[in-house]
Amino acid sequence: MKNILVVLLSLVSLFLSGRSGNNQESPKPKKDAEFSFIHFIPATPVKDQYRTSTCWSFATISFIESELIRTSGKAYDLSEMFIVRNVYKEKAKKYVRMHGNIRFAGGGEPNDVMNVIKTKGIVTEEAYSGLLVDTANHVHNEMDAVLKNYVSTIIKNKNKKLSNAWEDGFHSILDSYLGVVPAEFEVNGEKHSAITFAENLNFNPDDYVLVSSFNHHPFYQSFILEVPDNWSWGEVYNIPLNELVSTTRYALENGYSLVWASDYSEKGFMHNQGIAVAPKALYAPHSREEAKSINKLKPAELKERILDTESPLEELEVTQDIRQEGFDDYSTQDDHGMHLVGLAKDANGNEYFYVKNSWGTESLYDGYLFVSESYFRYKTVSVMLHKDAIPTTIREKLGL
Repeated sequence: MKNILVVLLSLVSLFLSGRSGNNQESPKPKKDAEFSFIHFIPATPVKDQYRTSTCWSFATISFIESELIRTSGKAYDLSEMFIVRNVYKEKAKKYVRMHGNIRFAGGGEPNDVMNVIKTKGIVTEEAYSGLLVDTANHVHNEMDAVLKNYVSTIIKNKNKKLSNAWEDGFHSILDSYLGVVPAEFEVNGEKHSAITFAENLNFNPDDYVLVSSFNHHPFYQSFILEVPDNWSWGEVYNIPLNELVSTTRYALENGYSLVWASDYSEKGFMHNQGIAVAPKALYAPHSREEAKSINKLKPAELKERILDTESPLEELEVTQDIRQEGFDDYSTQDDHGMHLVGLAKDANGNEYFYVKNSWGTESLYDGYLFVSESYFRYKTVSVMLHKDAIPTTIREKLGL
């Protein structure tokens, strides 16, 4: 409780000082008895990606907003759709160059956000919301389909030679669905372009790296992560699983949050209940009857069994090999990006990572959830964090 009060006081101070761009949210969940906090990183309010495949942008922008709070004491509301728009432009060029032989969809990876900031800058949400089709929510189903049909038509090359006009046409579609990006916008009475605003933030995208843990590549080296949404062929650093977990803890203990890419298509991922767990009986049941019994449980019942103080449901002990098997057989997918902002424990003393999602606030913990170490070990695809958030011994092995 002491940690919670310290966080709340610091957030109130931030807001009252006039240095904050938007109100900060309390990390305190609705039910104190279930979880208590060990560490919490200040975060900006939960947003809603709604009907889009842009979790990667929402998670990474949220992460950057927390980094700016850490480094400057100021809270900004940055534009996710500015990033999405610019990534789509680069994705289209690569799709055409590859004759359609890579993925072209709304998904992406955290490194895409950093690449845009390095080359195009960043703008505020007020300057560019991307809300034209639905002024309340982001809805991209039609836009995604139109863009895919457009580039698919281009690569058919009906003229036997590509014209110079196709990129202009692609940009016009983005203008129609997301709006035209302003050449200038105002922040605190000062006019900025996307580039000058990014420079003014003193944020260096090169300070951030992706880290993962898989057997099919050597440890302490980097490799291109083989997931469909990694269209830009971004690289991750590979470390052993235990070090991935210890690095994540070390980051949180030292005031750094992380972007978390994971698989949410699991029975144990229960956003509305505010928890993600990996019960052993779901993955390694002692009998068919046990598996059937657990699968019949409703989310609230499964959560109650996990948090039972007298006889809690046992979670899977995840090894490096079990984790690799899940990735290799497609049971672990690169489904969703979130923002990892804290560490907590339940009444049994089991620790959980505290995660900010981008599905709005209509859930038990107002858009946040508690992720067990077992789930994290099993279903993490990668994390992004500041280089300084990696323990020195591991950084040295990685050559960072």
